[in-house]
Amino acid sequence: MNKRWRLSVLLLIDIAIIWFSIYISYVLRFDGAIPDTYYSQMLVYGLGSTLLCGGSLYYFRLYHRMWQYASIGEIIAIVKAVTIGGILSWLIPVLILQEVVSVAIMIRTLETMLILMGAVRFGWRVFRSNRFNDAGEKSRVVIIGAGDCGVLIARELTNPAFTDWELVGFMDDAAEKQRMHILGVPVLGSRNEIQEVVEKYGVAQFIIAMPSAPKKEISALINLALATGAKVKMIPAINDLITGKISVKAIRDVEVEDLLGRDPVVSDLEGIANYVQDKVVLVTGAGGSIGSELCRQISTFSPDTLLLLGHGENSIYLIEMELRTKFPWLHIETVIADIQDRERMDQVFKRFRPQVVFHAAAHKHVPLMERNPSEAVKNNVFGTKNVADCADKYGAERFVMISSDKAVNPTSIMGATKRIAEMYVQSLDAISKTKFVAVRFGNVLGSRGSVIPRFKEQIIRGGPVTVTHPDMIRYFMTIPEAVQLVIQAGSFAKGGEIFVLDMGKPVKIVTLAEDLIRLSGYEPYTEIPIEFSGIREGEKLFEELLTSEEAVDSTQHDRIYIGKPTEINRTHLELEFKRFEKVIQDGHGSVKDIIENLVPMYQHVS
Repeated sequence: MNKRWRLSVLLLIDIAIIWFSIYISYVLRFDGAIPDTYYSQMLVYGLGSTLLCGGSLYYFRLYHRMWQYASIGEIIAIVKAVTIGGILSWLIPVLILQEVVSVAIMIRTLETMLILMGAVRFGWRVFRSNRFNDAGEKSRVVIIGAGDCGVLIARELTNPAFTDWELVGFMDDAAEKQRMHILGVPVLGSRNEIQEVVEKYGVAQFIIAMPSAPKKEISALINLALATGAKVKMIPAINDLITGKISVKAIRDVEVEDLLGRDPVVSDLEGIANYVQDKVVLVTGAGGSIGSELCRQISTFSPDTLLLLGHGENSIYLIEMELRTKFPWLHIETVIADIQDRERMDQVFKRFRPQVVFHAAAHKHVPLMERNPSEAVKNNVFGTKNVADCADKYGAERFVMISSDKAVNPTSIMGATKRIAEMYVQSLDAISKTKFVAVRFGNVLGSRGSVIPRFKEQIIRGGPVTVTHPDMIRYFMTIPEAVQLVIQAGSFAKGGEIFVLDMGKPVKIVTLAEDLIRLSGYEPYTEIPIEFSGIREGEKLFEELLTSEEAVDSTQHDRIYIGKPTEINRTHLELEFKRFEKVIQDGHGSVKDIIENLVPMYQHVS
């Protein structure tokens, strides 16, 4: 039924209700025998009510509402429209016939109109709900959290839009809510009864409706719910729901990040703005996972110019288009360049004179760098040297290098080259006016080439999911969280520091794989197998964030620490760099031997 037909039918029904209400009121007033003298009054009263009540209903937009979603607001609108229209209609016989309609008739007429008009509209809602709900088998849902947010979700789940979901009940730890009913739906128990509720009611999905709960509590609830084999979803922030910014239809799937149980990072925005705002900021590796997120977050602090430097044109183009859409006022310059090209780096710095440099360009894949050690040295060591030397030469204020936990007691070429890069920028800091620092952290979830996207691809293919070793553990952060702390660490820079980010508790890779499989709706080992492929060359079972020689100092931020290594012999460093150049150019000699000489902690696993 199109909109015009629907409006016409509803209008005809309302007119019939008006005339029926008036007629029945007169019948009841005169005990079934209406005097002939009252028919003219009834006719005028009916015509006036048709015009004025109909106009009032239209004015309150009761013909422009989706009645399958009707709620208390629609009831109030009906009461207002009928009451105002009815009172005005009562005056019509006085004005035309100089006759007063009995107050009893008027009141009875209003009562009947309210009941019938409300019944028609809400009857339509019930009809629509039953029609759609009977269309097929529904997924049985339980809402975890019987607070304001949970109640809001429960109201929405009664709408026909949620045709595939059947709300079974709530779960809440509050003792006063146990076995109570909310919106006619029972509170089935506390979190300790999740497994029992799933078995008793055949629950297929849980919706966690606790947006203000600590992340650790949410993580614990997710794990409890996932252990039952049910799917788990979460909802947007309650403020967004209340203000209508986000529909409840935006209920989202749980992500691996939710399982980390880490509270949001709180930054000193003023401190960050002081060294980024109105400055020329250069980000190397701007098209990568970390580099592109650096660009997004730096853009919010209104730099004078943001330089996006990268070797791959496609990735630089994508982040440029994104930033120009989100920050149309921002002055952006894109630079396609290889950090290994010293002359090109010199040209870039000479032209743009960046005041703040975030150096995120690097080769990061451990197995690939084991097979291509010369390329790791050329990019991670000499590439860093080129950018750092130019920052010193052209008077940059700050240079922040993105490092890795693999630089600590490294067993891989990648980790060792990142450690040498750290050593170089620290040695340069001792003789430069530029503040050179490095920020060291572990794995980031979802970065290109990382374990999470690979696991997801394997799950989509039906498995097996491959894990190197059952005891392999790693530190993990989300990309936005890591970048936020990197930018914050830059504000603490005095020169020469290695900032270490608090990565929380390390996570077993096999546990991560199991969680991802459950989040995808499968059971690990039975529906999706997990296989152990063995530790790859250059890998170790666990990563560290500090060497044994490094002392730790705290900063103003509870998630950022300072590791101060022993003093670096710059002369020795430069001599070894010349050996690197000779080996790489001539192809004679071993890059690994030079690395072992430069990084005594390097423990190459053959």
